[in-house]
Amino acid sequence: MNDPRDGSSAGFVGTPSDAVPQILAEGRGGITTLFVSMAQRHPDGADAQYLRWHTLDHRPEQHRLASVRASLRVVSTPACRAARAASDGRFEAIDHVMTYFFADIGGLDEFNRLSKALSSAGRVPFVLPPVQRGVYTVETRIAAPRAKLGSDVLPWCPAKGVYLLIEEGAASATRLADVPGVAGLWSASSVPTDFSTAGGGQQIIYCFLDDDPVATAGRLRRVLEQRWAVAGIQPLLAAPFYPVVPYEWSRHLP
Repeated sequence: MNDPRDGSSAGFVGTPSDAVPQILAEGRGGITTLFVSMAQRHPDGADAQYLRWHTLDHRPEQHRLASVRASLRVVSTPACRAARAASDGRFEAIDHVMTYFFADIGGLDEFNRLSKALSSAGRVPFVLPPVQRGVYTVETRIAAPRAKLGSDVLPWCPAKGVYLLIEEGAASATRLADVPGVAGLWSASSVPTDFSTAGGGQQIIYCFLDDDPVATAGRLRRVLEQRWAVAGIQPLLAAPFYPVVPYEWSRHLP
């Protein structure tokens, strides 16, 4: 029997979903596109107030759009910053990352119209200084070998955090899913759009974590350094992040 104190999915019974065609035939989650907004901390230190507003007001409104299938907000703490394996000058200031998971890229038009409508209604009191906004096409989904959960549904599984990679160039990330604490990962490639400041040629990788992000970052570092040395890709950001904890707005702050 599983120990309920164990946060991971290790030890669950049965055959992994990704190995059962009958499960996969019933649906793959429908996500094709990511919209990723990366920002600095609030200039006046109002990060907790910002997270409260965004989590309870702004973010739920986005889910009225049929094309928005999931969403995820994460925050970098001082311990997270100290555990970064790479941070290009362009991305050094990132402390907040918000991701929306879309069924299709066309949903960004509805997303933009809704944003304007909320702003016109006086519902956007907070703005964080942006670092980069990017649109990415999902390419690879991998569940950890120990997991029963299908890789398609990782965005809906509660995570202890995310390890985020942004790279110039592309290479397989399969080995990262073997690292303890990584429940699985998704990779995606940037698409130049009117909604993006990210250029072409970027790869973004989300490692969904079922162990503490800072502890997992320590285990990932050597694997990442080997990856960069062999693959010939340029790391722009390699960093752990904690999820926002609803109603505990000050729990994880920059």
